[in-house]
Amino acid sequence: MRKKRKTNPYTEVYALGQHICMSAHKARRVIDQIRGRSYEETLMILELMPYRACYPILKLVYSAAANASHNMGFNEASLVISKAEVNEGTTVKKLKPRARGRSYPIKRPTCHITIVLKDISLYEEYKNYLICFRKPEWIDKNKYTNRTRHDMYNSGGLWDKK
Repeated sequence: MRKKRKTNPYTEVYALGQHICMSAHKARRVIDQIRGRSYEETLMILELMPYRACYPILKLVYSAAANASHNMGFNEASLVISKAEVNEGTTVKKLKPRARGRSYPIKRPTCHITIVLKDISLYEEYKNYLICFRKPEWIDKNKYTNRTRHDMYNSGGLWDKK
């Protein structure tokens, strides 16, 4: 049974790559470097990293950005990788013939990579909208806020005596 994805469909887009022929551990090494970064910064990091896992992840980031700009009309400059996860896929098992009629098992691990991009420009507009309807600062001020409290533990009272 597949888990329901709890994402906001109006601010987030995703790209899913399934059955990518590499170990999930090796893909996670790259994914951990790009999680939470902006779209442009992610592209620079992935192009300069020397790992084999960078190429399929770069293709997925490009695909998620294309989904964001084409389907939702988001600007690529305001995209941030909000979620990036790597799950283990099926393992392809083969038999390699060896000497004296024996065979040697070969295991090719696969993984599923999910990249979720979020548009932060909508969040900034919403935050500015909330600031307009906030209470003025002079209403929140209380005339009793500058009272000093008596602290009996740190004031040198009963507990400081030896």
